[in-house]
Amino acid sequence: MGFLSSLYGSVVKRNTTFLATIFVGAFATEIAFETGANSIWDSINKGRQWKDIKQRYMEASDE
Repeated sequence: MGFLSSLYGSVVKRNTTFLATIFVGAFATEIAFETGANSIWDSINKGRQWKDIKQRYMEASDE
């Protein structure tokens, strides 16, 4: 019970601290999820995205 009482005393007892913890946690989770999803998307679609094939078309238009 020591962990739960210390958690309650430091985070949940005051509404402002509780809300700040929720917002910071949601923001960090969103950044982590977006980074992970973008990494998975980039690895699945490697070589098929504009950032991967841009050089071919830019060099072709210069000639």
